[in-house]
Amino acid sequence: MKALLGLGKVIALLFWLAVLANLIQPFAHPFGTLLNVAGALVLLIHIIEALALRGRLRGRPHPGIDRLQILLFGVFHFATLPQPAAEQPATAKVEGDTHA
Repeated sequence: MKALLGLGKVIALLFWLAVLANLIQPFAHPFGTLLNVAGALVLLIHIIEALALRGRLRGRPHPGIDRLQILLFGVFHFATLPQPAAEQPATAKVEGDTHA
């Protein structure tokens, strides 16, 4: 799973580099416009993700860096964040635990 998330981050980074290259030197007519629209939509989705995850990022050591990574990588960074203690599944009873 970790390798798949890393590959997703690499592909997302390549996408943003293509969008940036298109802004500097526009691609051919239909492709440049489509890439700009796709980049704007992905950025909008990632902004919504960052806003939705505000509570989950609150306890992190560097929430600003996490927000930036969510803007760049979206769900590929979100999936690597540890779950807060309230959302983690309850652990099974340890053998030998005799509490009632």
